[in-house]
Amino acid sequence: MEQVISAIAGIASGIIGAMGMGGGGVLIIYLNLFTDTPQSTAQGINLLFFLPTAVLSVLYYSRKKLIEWKIAIPFALMGMLGTLLGCFLCGRFDNTILQKMFGVLLLIMGAIGIFHKDKKVSSSK
Repeated sequence: MEQVISAIAGIASGIIGAMGMGGGGVLIIYLNLFTDTPQSTAQGINLLFFLPTAVLSVLYYSRKKLIEWKIAIPFALMGMLGTLLGCFLCGRFDNTILQKMFGVLLLIMGAIGIFHKDKKVSSSK
C-alpha cells in the first residue's frame, strides 16, 4: 500500500509540476510528513525528481511555442546563480529550520494566490 501512495504522490507531483505550479511542494510535503524523510533529503530527492519532469515539460511547451526564450534564458541563468547560493545556505541550516522556512514560503505563496487580482488581458492581436 505504501508503494501505491508513493506512486500517487509522484504522479501528482509530476502533473502539478508540468502545469508550472510547483510539484516539488507536493513531493517534499509527502516525503517529509508521510515517510519521515528529513527536509534536506526530501529537497535533494525533489531536485532529482525535477530533472526528467522538467526536460519533458520544456520539450512539450517548446513544441507548443509556449516558451519566450528571450525572457526564459536570463531567468534560467540567474536561477543557476541562486541555486549555488541556496545549496550553500541549505547546508548551514538545521532540518527543523528548513521545514519552518518551507512552511512560511508555502503560506506566503498561498496567500498571494488567493488574494492576487488578475489583470485583464486584451484578446485583440
